Amino acid sequence: MALIIPLRGITPQIGEGCFLAENATVIGDVVMGSECSIWFNTVLRGDVNSIRIGNRVNIQDGTVLHTLYQKSTIEIGDDVSVGHNVTLHGCKIHDLALIGMGAVVMDDAEVGEGALVAAGSVVLSRTKIGPHELWGGAPAKFIKMVDPAQSREMNQKIAHNYLMYSKWYEEPSAE
Repeated sequence: MALIIPLRGITPQIGEGCFLAENATVIGDVVMGSECSIWFNTVLRGDVNSIRIGNRVNIQDGTVLHTLYQKSTIEIGDDVSVGHNVTLHGCKIHDLALIGMGAVVMDDAEVGEGALVAAGSVVLSRTKIGPHELWGGAPAKFIKMVDPAQSREMNQKIAHNYLMYSKWYEEPSAE
């Protein structure tokens, strides 16, 4: 069972149909929508400020979400995929965005609707990534525009797949 820790009088709120891996950690001021999946060794640390997560968001293995005390919060929209070993720190991620494996998104950065952050990228504080833009590198820079229909299709497919994967963990093991 996931480690869910109330802190400073605030208990994390988990939406309907969510999957939390047995070693995921969710602390304090975290509010999560429905049908989300929080994967193995992931930490959502709402100890110093709030974390708000939409519906059908998958936060993959080894990812850390954190904020700055009295300064930054995390807001994640619907149908967002956050890849393995990502660090999100006090940023805003809009609907249908994809954050690639190993990326870092810093305080007060914003990732627009349907945008993609390439694996291994470092999005510096206060960077604004527009809707349907692909950014990559360290520090991350604009690469190109992404077709909105293709972005929506791909990101909804990934979100759907992670919802499907999470259901596998509800099934009894074959003996």
